[in-house]
Amino acid sequence: MKGLISILFLVIPNFLTGQTAHDTLPSNVTLSQCITYALANQSLIKQSLLDEDITRRNIRIALSGWYPQLEVDANVQHFLQVPTAYYPNLSNPPQYTPYIPFPSTATNVSSGIFSANQTLYNSNLIFAARTSKELRNQASENTENSKINTYVDVTKAFFDVLLTEEQLNVLNEDILRLQRNYKDAFSLYKNGLTDKIDYQRTEISLSNSQAQRKSAEEALKAKYSVLKHLMGVVPEKQLTVAYDSSKFENEILIDTTKILDYSNRIEYQLLQTNLKLQNIGISYYRWSFLPTLSAFYNYDPSYSNNQFSDLYNSNNPTSLFGLKLTLPLFQGMSRQENLSKAKLQYQRLQFGMDYLKSQINSEYTVALSGYKSNLNELRIAKKNIAIAKDIFNTVKFQYDKGIKAYLEVIVSETDLRTAELNYLNILFQVLTSKMDLEKASGNIKIN
Repeated sequence: MKGLISILFLVIPNFLTGQTAHDTLPSNVTLSQCITYALANQSLIKQSLLDEDITRRNIRIALSGWYPQLEVDANVQHFLQVPTAYYPNLSNPPQYTPYIPFPSTATNVSSGIFSANQTLYNSNLIFAARTSKELRNQASENTENSKINTYVDVTKAFFDVLLTEEQLNVLNEDILRLQRNYKDAFSLYKNGLTDKIDYQRTEISLSNSQAQRKSAEEALKAKYSVLKHLMGVVPEKQLTVAYDSSKFENEILIDTTKILDYSNRIEYQLLQTNLKLQNIGISYYRWSFLPTLSAFYNYDPSYSNNQFSDLYNSNNPTSLFGLKLTLPLFQGMSRQENLSKAKLQYQRLQFGMDYLKSQINSEYTVALSGYKSNLNELRIAKKNIAIAKDIFNTVKFQYDKGIKAYLEVIVSETDLRTAELNYLNILFQVLTSKMDLEKASGNIKIN
C-alpha cells in the first residue's frame, strides 16, 4: 500500500506564519499553501475585511460631530415688487397722520451667513465615543471567525482530497494484483490445470475494483471542486495536493488533557463584546436626559442697492456669538421605554451566553469522544492491514502450491482491500475529528 503510512505524517499547522499570498498558485499545493491562499482570496473573508473598513468609517462619521461644524449660506434677490413700510408723518403731530409709505428695501438685495458651531457636550457623541473601541473589536472578531471557519473548511477539504487520492492508490494496486492473478488463472485454465471458475471469479473481482476506481475518480473531481471553492480559486485552475512525509507520526496526536476554556472560542469573545456594547447602550439611555451644549458664532453680510451693478459696493454686516443649551423636558416616556428595552436585550444576551457555554461544552465533549474513538479504531485498522496482508500472502502461497482453493485467494484479497480502504476512511475521520476538537477547544489561532 504505497504512500499510505505517509498520510499519518501530514502536518496540521497549529498556527499560520506571516506568508504573503500571491495571485498565482502553484499546481502542486501543500496544506499550508492552501490555507494561506484561502485567507487572502476567499470571498467571505474579503467581505469581512470590507465590513471592518466600513465599521471604521461609520465610527469616524459618528465622531465627526466633535469637530467644528462650519456653514456658509448666501443668496441674491431681485424684488419685482418692493415691500412697502409705513412711517408716521412727523410734520403733523400729535396724530402723525396720514402715514407716509416708503420702500422697505432696495430693489436688489444680497445677504449671507457664515456660521460656526462647536459641540461641547452631546449624549449621542459620548455614546459614539464609548462604543467605538468595542465596535472595532466586534468587526475584527467577525473577521477572525470567518478566518477560523475557512481554516477548518479548507483543511477538511484538503484531507478529503488527499485521502481519496490514497484510496485510488489502493484500488490501483489492487487492480494490478488482480490483473496478474487473472493472467495466472487464465493461463492455468488454458493449460487444463484448473477449470474456468477461478479466472471468472478473478474477472468479477477485477471488474468490481475497476468500478470502485471509476467512482473514486469522479468523487475526486467533485472534492477538488469543493477545495477550490473554499480557497477562492477559479474553477479552471488545475490543482494537485501535496504533503510532507518527513514529519513524525505523533503530529496526528493532540493533548486531550487540557481543561476547556470558553474564552478561547471566538464565538464567546463575540458575545462578550456584544454584552459590553449593550451595557454601554443601557448607560446611554440612563443619562440621555442630560442637555446638549454647544457654542456658536454667526457672521451675516448684507448688501442692497437699486442698481444691480452697484450691489456689492457697500456692506452692512452683523455678527454674534453665544452658547446654546438644549434640555429635553418630556419625550413621551421614550427614554424610559428605551432604557427598559436595553435592559431586556442585555438579559437576553446573558441567556445567550449561558446557552453558548452549554453548546461549546457539548461540541467539545462530542469532538473529544469522536477523536479518541477514531484514534483507537485507527490503531486497530492499522493492525488489521498487517494481518490481512499476511493472510493474503499465506493463502496465495498455499494456492500456488495447490493446497488452498482459489476462492480463498479471492476472499483474502477482498479482505485486504477492505482493510486498506477501511483504514483510509478511519484516518480521514481521525484527521477530521482532530480539526473539530481543535476548533471546539478554541486552539485555532490565525495570525
